[in-house]
Parts: sequence; structure tokens; C-alpha cells
Amino acid sequence: MNSKKQSLVKYYVGIDVGSASVRAALVDRFGTVVAHADQPIQIWEPQPDHYEQSSADIWAACCSVTKKVVRGVDASQIRGVGFDATCSLVVVDKQFQPLAVNCEGQNYRNVIMWMDHRAVSQVECINATQHRVLSYVGGVMSVEMQPPKLLWIKEVSTPKTGVFLLNLKESCWEKAGYFFDLPDFLSWKATGVTARSLCTVVCKWTYTPDGGWDDSFWEMIGLEDLVKDKYEKIGNHVLSPGESVGKGLTPEAAKDLGLPEGIAVAASLIDAHAGGLGVIGADVKGHNLPCENQPITSRVAMICGTSSCHMGISETPIFVPGVWGPYFSAMVPGLWLNEGGQSATGKLIDHVVRGHVAFPELQSKAAASAHSIYTYLNSHLDLIKKSLPVGFLTVDLHVWPDFHGNRSPLTDLTLKGMVVGLTLSGGLDELALIYLATIQAIALGTRHILETMQAAGHHINTLFLCGGLSKNPLFVQMHADITGKPVVLSKEVESVLVGAAVLGACASGDFASIQEAMAKMGKIGRVVQPNHEHKRFYDKKYEVFLKLVEHQREYRSIMNSF
Repeated sequence: MNSKKQSLVKYYVGIDVGSASVRAALVDRFGTVVAHADQPIQIWEPQPDHYEQSSADIWAACCSVTKKVVRGVDASQIRGVGFDATCSLVVVDKQFQPLAVNCEGQNYRNVIMWMDHRAVSQVECINATQHRVLSYVGGVMSVEMQPPKLLWIKEVSTPKTGVFLLNLKESCWEKAGYFFDLPDFLSWKATGVTARSLCTVVCKWTYTPDGGWDDSFWEMIGLEDLVKDKYEKIGNHVLSPGESVGKGLTPEAAKDLGLPEGIAVAASLIDAHAGGLGVIGADVKGHNLPCENQPITSRVAMICGTSSCHMGISETPIFVPGVWGPYFSAMVPGLWLNEGGQSATGKLIDHVVRGHVAFPELQSKAAASAHSIYTYLNSHLDLIKKSLPVGFLTVDLHVWPDFHGNRSPLTDLTLKGMVVGLTLSGGLDELALIYLATIQAIALGTRHILETMQAAGHHINTLFLCGGLSKNPLFVQMHADITGKPVVLSKEVESVLVGAAVLGACASGDFASIQEAMAKMGKIGRVVQPNHEHKRFYDKKYEVFLKLVEHQREYRSIMNSF
């Protein structure tokens, strides 16, 4: 009987390429993660604001982790594969060989990462056009999107070792056969089909589901070459997320991944969108949440890792100043998506903590207690708070978190981080306080994004969190307290991987729709309620938060007049 039951189990593989690692999970049809593996991938930072990776390194890691999670499983039970990845730009030549996106001519470094800010002057030129497609990215295109990066490749001519100019127009742009968003590169690698996902081309490339590519935009910004070849290089065959790609896994990809040939491969998603898919559709009955018996549009999925994304959906298009979208069917089919975001969250916390003079002491004490540095910091805050609520410890310490510019809702990549309230003290107490103030600043930034979305017409009453930072109870509680909204955590911590597996499940035909798979495979684990008694304190913190950016703009205006 048991063996018969086991033979009926259906599994799906979700593969997630994050900024610093690749992860895979074997997930059953109820959304349970049966096996999980991860492997780091390399990042190169050849100069400030330049971040690069290798597509070969990424694919090798995908193969390694997938083989681990399917080991010992009957191949006939594995029904589909779904990929998600960061929205990084992959460049290959006409034979699909990697092309250098750097001034060192290193071909294996053929990926410009999502967080790369090299194309500042190019995005300024694009925004100066005020083209109509910009209305679908909050009115201002981000340097993290693909058009400015493509323009940078075409335009850049840079000294190399003081001897000659390395012209990327000649060495990369003119030799390029294909420009892929990383999620689409992975589905091509698995199937041999160059089709693009509606998610990637709509969110990062200015494609519209009703009108497709707008020739006038590409011509206006100086990339008319893409129009002339009928968009073959950036995609002229577009599939909805979860739709089956080609004939499934090719023999070569099947061997690489340790899976049977022909298994269904889904059109992919950007990683944040996969996280949204993994949490936002969960059944909330019996949890006493304000979104119960309300449409799914009352929810926002927040995917928080290296950076954070705030995914809000609506039945009709809502144009939110400074927030990307509205994007039709980019995450949930048939619904419009707005995407707010913070370019550095987990990366910012890490930067602040590891750069503090007391970090070696923290590292030593955390190791001695067999805890992570963040678990230790949370415990240390509980020790020093005395009778106060822990959040009140920062009454005189305030952070503006835009150390890597502001993505939403101010769309100003020139903004810098700020800390107000420092003293000469440099001990562990002070490190714990600046850590707390940084987390609060990130949560205040989330409140700023949510209020902007609500002012434009969204009706949001519940947050659904996933990603690495959602494992930190202090981070979660501060988001509940500061936004005043309950936070829902998934039963499965690896919600992004569940979202990727949802894609594979849809491609296999085992579910009729993304919505059905979301409801069946997404499960609630825990609900964190806001402490409304702390509302007045955080309202005051929010007032200070908004004053910080006012002051930054004031002093910059003064200095710019010099």
C-alpha cells in the first residue's frame, strides 16, 4: 500500500538563481519542499557600480544543485521544471558563446548583474525622451533595467592598460547574437528554444502584451539595430509564465541536470515574481486576517533578500509614480502588477554590521554561543532594552537607507545613505543599535512605498513576506509595527523555490492554471500582528524619516550652487 501511494506522488523541480547563489528544490503537488540544495556563484566587481557574473558558472551551479535534490527519486515522478532568476543581462554571440561585457575582454564574464549601475548617463538620456513606454515603469526608467545596459554596451569605449581603446561596440554589440534576461537564458539552455517570458520582457525591456515592441522607442534611444532584425536578438517569440517551452528538456540539458529528456520546462519568472507566486495566493481562512474574503488585490507580496521587491496586483491598470508597472500578466495571469523596490536591504544590513568597529567582537561572541551574528544581535537588543519596547531604543538614532540609490518611490539613484545620531561610542551596544535602526529604516522605506501605492488606488491590508530576511524575526516584527499591517509568513521558508516549482507544475499540465497551482501549493505558516500600542512612536519615526531626504536634497542644492 505504501509503495503504491509513493508511486502516485508527483514532484516538480524549482531552480532559483539569486544574486550570490543558486538553489534548487524538489516540491510535491501540495507545495511541500522535499529536498533542497544550494551552491554559491561568483560575482566580479571590476570597478565601483560594475557587477558581473558568468552564465557558464551559473548553469554549472544549476546542474549541481538539481542533481542533488533529485538523487534517489524515481524519474517518472518528476513532472516539470521551473526556473527563476535575477533580472541580469546575459550576452552571447550568434553561436551562443559568451561575450565579454567588461573592459578587460574576459568573455566568461558575460552577465551584467541587475544591481549594476554603470549605465547612469544612458538611463538619463532615455528618461529625457519622456517616451510613452516610460509610463509603464513609474514614469522613470531604472538604471537596473535592460535598455540602458544595452545602450552602454553599444556606446562605451574605454582605455585598457593605457595602451588602446577597448570598444565594446565592436567587441560585443556587433558580435552579439542574443541578449537574454537571465531567466530566459536558463529556459533556452534547458530547451534550446529562444522564446522569452512575458514577465521579463514586460518588466525589464518595455514590451507590452497588447502592442509588443514599440519601434519608435528603440529608434529614439539609438538602438534601431534591434528593430532592423525584427527583435530577434531580444525576443520575438513571447510566452506566458508557466507555459510549456518547446519539447521540454533537450538530451544535453537532461544529462547536465540529471533529469529525464523531455520533461516539461516552464516559461520562467524573475526571482521576485516567483516569490510572489509562492506566497500571495495562499488560502488564509481561519487566520483572522483582513484579507480573508477579500480579493487577492488586497495583498502585497514582499520578497526580501539582497534587495527587496513589493509586488501589488490589481484588476485594472494603476499608474503609481515612482513604482514600476502596471505590467499585465507579468506575475499572475489576467491581473496587473505594480512593483516597488529597495535596491539594497540584506546587502545594506550586512554592510552596516560588518563595517562596524565592533564586528570582530560580535563575530567572536556569536561563534562562542553557536548562533548566527543576527540571532546574537537580536538577543543582545533584548538584553539592553530594559523596560522599553526594543524598537524604542532608536529614539535618537535614524537612518536613511538609500546607500545604493532609491528605486521606489523617489526613483533617484543619486540619493545616498544617511545616519543621524552617532556618538563616539563603538561597542557592541552601539553596533546593535545601528543594526536595529537600519532594519527600521528599511521598514520605513516599505511604508513609504505602500503609502504611495495606496494613494494611487491600491487597497492593501496584508503583507506576505518571503526571502532570506523573512527568517529574521526582528525584521518581520518591525515591518508589521511600522506599516501597521499583519505579516504573513509562508509555511515553506523557501517560497521563491515553491514559486518556481509552481511554474513547472503548470507546464506539466497537472494544474489547469497558475491560480489553481498557487492556491494548492502555497501554505501559510505564521502570522505576525503589528503592535498598535507602538503606532505613535513609529509615526514620529516616519516623520523624521521623510525629513532626512528633505535635508539631503537641501544640502545637495546648496553644494550644487558652489
